[in-house]
Amino acid sequence: MDYSQEEVMMAFQIYAKISQKGYSEGDELRLYLAEDKVRGLVDQFAREVDCTIVSVGERLYFIPLAVNSPFHISNDTLKKTYFTGKTINADIYFMYVTIIILFGEFYDSYQTTEATRDFISMSDWLEQVNERLETLQAIGDEELKELEKEYEYNWSAIIEKWSDLDDLKETAKAQTGRTISRLSFLHTVKRFLEAQELIEDIGNDELQLTEKAKVIVQRYYMELEYNRGILEFIYSLERRKEEA
Repeated sequence: MDYSQEEVMMAFQIYAKISQKGYSEGDELRLYLAEDKVRGLVDQFAREVDCTIVSVGERLYFIPLAVNSPFHISNDTLKKTYFTGKTINADIYFMYVTIIILFGEFYDSYQTTEATRDFISMSDWLEQVNERLETLQAIGDEELKELEKEYEYNWSAIIEKWSDLDDLKETAKAQTGRTISRLSFLHTVKRFLEAQELIEDIGNDELQLTEKAKVIVQRYYMELEYNRGILEFIYSLERRKEEA
């Protein structure tokens, strides 16, 4: 397909702005939606860096699709921005798992694309995390090692992190002197999700998904290519508990 110099420059200007800010709106949104060639070029630029662009309401969002994308949020950035004290990779692993569980609670299963609930409370989120991690903890060491190989995910570190964050004992203390707990950890995850415009706090310690989050779930979150089967494994923990 042939492009004029003007079309290339318009596409590059949209890409440059959206890749820098993470979103674009106003004239860039209208131009992206109205001009097929410009939109095709912007999408092509995004694919070159393992990202995609989604239109949600009055904004375009720039979404990394792969860990090796230069626009993917690094573990170091997460640690410095959202955590205090000594933070290790287990914190990040556990953070991702709690997000998977949160999103999953809005759907009948990890294979549906339409949300089946409007909101979830922080306490319900915590309860679901506890139930699945208890089931994971009950898995034998040998099976757990095999699961770690299969999914390339450090489940042992997640169990250890979850055990350290004991809401019942409340004995562990952070370097800052604040009590560490599972609920306070979820509040840290909540801050990250709010900053990424993926959830909204609607009051009374209740959360709802944003339209941005719903679009991401519908288009990418359920795809094996992106979740590596981890979603199905997390969901299977509920079935394991029922069978037990």
